[in-house]
Amino acid sequence: MTETKIPTILCLASYFKGTTFLQAAKAEGCRVLLLTREALREEAWPHDSLDNIFFMPDLRRKPDIFYAVSYLTRAESVDRIVPLDDYDVETAASLREHLRLPGLGDTQARYFRDKLAMRYQAQASGLNVPPFVGIFNYDRLRYFMQTVPAPWLLKPRSEAGAMGIKKVSHDEEVWRWLDQLGDEQSYFLLEQFITGEMYHIDAVVHQGEVVLAVPHKYWQPPMTVAHEGGVFATRRLPHDSDEANTLLNLNRQLLQAFGLTDGVAHTEFLRGADGRYYFIETAARVGGANIEQLVEAASGVNLWAEWAKLEATAVRGQPYPLPTDAGRYAGLLVCLARQEYPDLSGYQDAEIVYRLDKRHHAGLVVASPDYERIMTLLGQYQERFGHDFLAVAPPLDKAPT
Repeated sequence: MTETKIPTILCLASYFKGTTFLQAAKAEGCRVLLLTREALREEAWPHDSLDNIFFMPDLRRKPDIFYAVSYLTRAESVDRIVPLDDYDVETAASLREHLRLPGLGDTQARYFRDKLAMRYQAQASGLNVPPFVGIFNYDRLRYFMQTVPAPWLLKPRSEAGAMGIKKVSHDEEVWRWLDQLGDEQSYFLLEQFITGEMYHIDAVVHQGEVVLAVPHKYWQPPMTVAHEGGVFATRRLPHDSDEANTLLNLNRQLLQAFGLTDGVAHTEFLRGADGRYYFIETAARVGGANIEQLVEAASGVNLWAEWAKLEATAVRGQPYPLPTDAGRYAGLLVCLARQEYPDLSGYQDAEIVYRLDKRHHAGLVVASPDYERIMTLLGQYQERFGHDFLAVAPPLDKAPT
């Protein structure tokens, strides 16, 4: 009788997240190792699900991270490296290359982290992208600003979400920002600002095929919420809608072109005033802002747990049981709150399936088989959240250290 292999998964976490993955991987029978920052030592990590936990000052500093993980592998036979945060995707890829482990390598990881690389790759695969230019050659930059109408977005290539994005309206403003950036300016791109409706698709990929994809529509673009304040809201699209079917096809085309073979992805598209769909960005991770709970409420599938199952079955060489979409509708609302611990007891509708428990945040997930009921609740709750809780803070240029 052949002994079943016990997979060893090393998880990287520059920020406190992914606890569901750690617990699910342990439930799958894996040895679970966590490498995180010293600053996060006192966070509520699920120690019962960890075989060991290690700390470093900074997970992105090379060659320190190479030395540390290579030293760890002298005693541990690591089978997989999993990044729990967007900022760990490239670090995990470099470590896989160094240790010759399966998964996204350096080039493919750039498609899921570097906003410039992902635009070139999406464009090459036949997808629409907003007109853009890298901040390298000044003659090309001048030509772009002369030929592509403003406003534009000056975007950091490797920050997460809307962080650090500047909306600019004329070339003098661009040059002023570049003067401030100095030697950092090549880590940015300039892109035409296109208004429209924003969507996200959250997916599971196995052996290069999308085996679960849930399309959603933001109530308003995340960048608008991040820069102008307001309540962040999103909901699942109707199953038979043209929007949903178009997005599912575009998402499949994109993930195949980007070479994701096994894992999860969070991808955003925009439909402009011209009716065309434009690729905005993607990430090889679970979406933030409580999208994990939104997807689970709609589909019945927890993306973190599904990712753990993918990794465990791959190491063991076992068949991966494909996820089944429950097909419910769900909506999510989150906002910064004036209160340290907002009181959500006044929200008692039967459709509420999740309540956010986080300092200075208010959030709910609602689920129902009826799409119109979800839309009604989201509309009502956004107005109530604005009155009961909403606080506005200036957007961050960079992730906190």
